Amino acid sequence: MDVTRQETYGALNRVPEVKVDFWLIKLMAVTMGETAADYLAVNLGLGLSATSLIMSTVLILALALQFRQRQYVPWVYWTAVVLISIVGTLVTDNLVDNFHVPLEVTTIVFTLALIATFAVWYAYEKTLSIHSIFTTRREAFYWLAILFTFALGTAAGDLVAEKFGLGFAATGLIFGAIIALVAVGYFVFHLNAVVAFWLAYIFTRPLGASFGDFLSQPKEYGGLGFGTIITSLIFLGCIIAIVVYMTVMFRSGNRKAASQAA
Repeated sequence: MDVTRQETYGALNRVPEVKVDFWLIKLMAVTMGETAADYLAVNLGLGLSATSLIMSTVLILALALQFRQRQYVPWVYWTAVVLISIVGTLVTDNLVDNFHVPLEVTTIVFTLALIATFAVWYAYEKTLSIHSIFTTRREAFYWLAILFTFALGTAAGDLVAEKFGLGFAATGLIFGAIIALVAVGYFVFHLNAVVAFWLAYIFTRPLGASFGDFLSQPKEYGGLGFGTIITSLIFLGCIIAIVVYMTVMFRSGNRKAASQAA
């Protein structure tokens, strides 16, 4: 889903264009969000409550920095995405592990919360397009929707993999097939671009989470046993490399646009 059109209406968009590198880094971010949350809460022994408090504080600081930007800045934006991925995972884990809310309930609740966010967003802005995020209110709706997609994806992925007992690999394949169907709907049957984007965005979360669990979890639990540290570091390195690439290309594009305007 390579959507490059920007509807800036005289203002600069604050989120990236949707190209292949967008989906690559998004998938890696959600995978790392799953493994990093497990590493901090379990391996470091911080526990869910302390980890949630720490990461929520860091996320607030990152979002404050993001909201100060008046255009898309790759490292600022993707830092916020990685952190909100971690916090989204922790929100679901807290509800399930600390408050004993069933995965079926959390999946339904976050689905309804996401639908409500989209409904209010559309009621105020008359669009859900990410190519016109150039006001603070639109960006607030955008990040709230992102948070709910991560929380929902974690709940749905855990529901299918653990509660339904399909395992991490099978769950990843199922959600990968759903994303493939969305892509076919967009490219072949002309599914609305905004609808296709948000559907793909939602389902990449459980795909990435299942993939992260498959790599990091012990073999006796259906994983490959790489551990959360190695898995998180691998994907962090990939994310940094792609962000550096994005930054170089973004600056190159800005210089080209400036020279053409001169």
